[in-house]
Amino acid sequence: MNAAPPPPEASRAAPEKPAGRTGRRLLVLLPLIAFAALAALFYGRLFSGDPSRLPSALIGHPVPNFALDPLEGLTRDGAPVPGISSAGMSGGVTVLNVFASWCAPCRDEHPYLVELSKMPGFRLVGLNYKDDGENARRFLGRFGNPYAAVGVDPNGRAAIDWGVYGVPETFVIGKDGRIAYKFVGPIDEQGLRERLVPAIEKAMAAGS
Repeated sequence: MNAAPPPPEASRAAPEKPAGRTGRRLLVLLPLIAFAALAALFYGRLFSGDPSRLPSALIGHPVPNFALDPLEGLTRDGAPVPGISSAGMSGGVTVLNVFASWCAPCRDEHPYLVELSKMPGFRLVGLNYKDDGENARRFLGRFGNPYAAVGVDPNGRAAIDWGVYGVPETFVIGKDGRIAYKFVGPIDEQGLRERLVPAIEKAMAAGS
C-alpha cells in the first residue's frame, strides 16, 4: 500500500535561512558602531563649549627653553624690536601672544592687543608663527605694533614646545617664569575683560 502524499502545507514550506548569518553580521558591525560612538564623543568634547578654556598641560610649569631671533627690520619708537627667549621671561609678568599675518582671527583680536599693551605692570611680546617676514612687518605696520619684543618661529618648532593648538593663542607667564594662564583663540572684548586681564592681574599680584 502506497504512503499518502504529504499535506499541501508541507510542500509549500519556505526554505530555512542559513543559520548564524545575522549573528555574524552583527559581530562585524559592532566594532564599527563602537568606533563611531567614541569618535562622536571625542569630537563633541573637543569642539563644544568655549575653546578659550581648553586646558594646557604646561600650566604651572616653567616656560619651554627657547630663543627666537627678532623680526628683521621691525622697529618701535625708532629702535629695533628685540627677539624673545625663555631667559627673558622671569622677574616680571610677561604676556606672550602667538600670531601670524595670514591668520584672519589675529586681525580681529589685534585692536584688543593694542589696548592691552597700554596697561602698565607687564610686558607684551609676540611669537610670529610660520610667517613671511615682510608680511609680518606689513601687518604690524598697518594695524600697529603692541609688542615690546617679537620672535620669529618660521618652522613652528617653538610653538610645538609651547603646546600651541593654532593661532592665535596667548599665554600669561608669572614672575617666577612659569606659565600661569593660557587663552586659546582670538581675544575679544569679553575675553579681555573677564578672563585675560584678571589672569594678568593675578599674576602681577602673586609674590608681591
